[in-house]
Amino acid sequence: MNQRQPRLARADFSLFRPVPTRWHDNDVFGHVNNVVYYAWFDTAVNAWLIERGFLDPASSAVIGLVVETTCTYFESVAFPETVEIGLGVDRLGTSSVTYRLGIFREGAGQAAAQGRFTHVYVERTTQKPVAIPAPLRAALEGLTSSGERR
Repeated sequence: MNQRQPRLARADFSLFRPVPTRWHDNDVFGHVNNVVYYAWFDTAVNAWLIERGFLDPASSAVIGLVVETTCTYFESVAFPETVEIGLGVDRLGTSSVTYRLGIFREGAGQAAAQGRFTHVYVERTTQKPVAIPAPLRAALEGLTSSGERR
């Protein structure tokens, strides 16, 4: 059995994205449903890629395909809270990147939930793995634990 991951803090992340919870994010137990956390992970990563010009969902020749995700929950969040999604990079390979993500209550010092999200970069038409493009690699290096914090 795997040992539970240590709870991450704000200092473990390079940047943050605020996300308001929505009424329909809550489940019948009165907290945000687990599937929503994965959608937040996907949104944080892809918004960063799009905003920096590394991804055009409709036309980029090279795209990242999700091959693995994980999430560990420490405490519940619920509508109408705003959460902050922390983004960093745990591992940067030749054709893949594993992002480190944290879900923080607004202003909280420790993650309410945290996870990993792995993209393998492929050529869109062939779906064959390719090296991460150099400009994207340079930006991802800035999100590693040895990279600059923003």
